This record gives sequence, C-alpha cells and structure tokens, in this order.
Amino acid sequence: MRSRPYHHGDLPAELLAHAEKMLREKGAYELSLRAIARDIGVSPAAPSRHFKNKQALLDTVALKGFERLAAATEDARRGAGVTFAERLVAAARAYLRFALANRALFDLMCQAYTGERTSPELCEVARRLPGQLVALVADGQSGGEVRTGAPERVALPVFAALHGYARLAVSGLVPAELTELGLEDVIESILRGCRP
Repeated sequence: MRSRPYHHGDLPAELLAHAEKMLREKGAYELSLRAIARDIGVSPAAPSRHFKNKQALLDTVALKGFERLAAATEDARRGAGVTFAERLVAAARAYLRFALANRALFDLMCQAYTGERTSPELCEVARRLPGQLVALVADGQSGGEVRTGAPERVALPVFAALHGYARLAVSGLVPAELTELGLEDVIESILRGCRP
C-alpha cells in the first residue's frame, strides 16, 4: 500500500476516477470503498468523508457519466452542420461512441436512474440529453425540417430509438461488425419519422 496522507485536496476526484476504473475492470458488485481506499493509499475511513456509502459513490460516478455524455453529444451537435439531419447524426454518433467506449459506466448510468431513490441532481443531469433532443426538434420544426407537434412528443421516439439501440449495442446484441451500419439504419428511421 502506498503511504499517502489524507490531506490532499483532490481525494473526491481520485475516489471517483478509481471507482470508475474498478467499475470497468470488475463491475459494480465487486467495487468497495475499502478496496478503493487501499488502492489509492488512504485510510479505510477517508472515502466516507465524501461518500456516505458505496451507493452514494456509484450515484456520483453515474452523475459524472451523464455530465460527460451530455457534453459529448452537445459538442458533437454544435460542431455539426446546420441541418436537423446533420446535427441529429452527430449527436447520435457521439451518444453511441460514448456508450461503447464506457460500457460499464453506461450500464451503471442506466441502472442509477430508477425513480424514487434517485437524487434530484442525478435526475436533472439524466434529463439533459432528452432536453437536448427536444431543443433540436424544436429548432428543426422552426426551420420546417421536422413535423409539427409538441417537441417533447416528437423527440420521445427519437430518444427511445437512440437509447434503445445504444443499450443493444453495449449489451452485445448487435454484432460489432454491424454496429455502425445499424446506427445508420436507426438514424434513417428516426429521420423518416421526423419529416414533415
């Protein structure tokens, strides 16, 4: 065990980074605050100063994952062309890229958002991507590229198709060699459903 004093100011960030690493390598079940403390060289009690238990740590890892996913899709959408289709394609590809590159984290994120026990902060950040899609749809409607209707209702099947496809790909139900082609088919289906 490395000897490291507790006083360093980045312990929460180090705990989160190591938790995500352990999540990726061993899964959520095997993750423990005691093992993380041992691995990063702090006392077994040190993590509890920042996270009251393992679930609180996992919820924070999920929250940070949602923040990264929302930022990745927003950056992709903003960096894309001006049409609804170009921005949707960019966001969809960023979403799938994130999910495939962070399989264990993506699974945790999907499981963490479960209703009653979900923290308000986690609920808020988990709603960012659907909110981005609603804004994208509303923008597409204002330009005549997307069918009329309440943007929330038009965006719901968009999000359902995109998220559902990402879950299938992450779980291995889509063969790796077909992942990109499958995404193209999903996007084309979404675009057909959104056309005026």
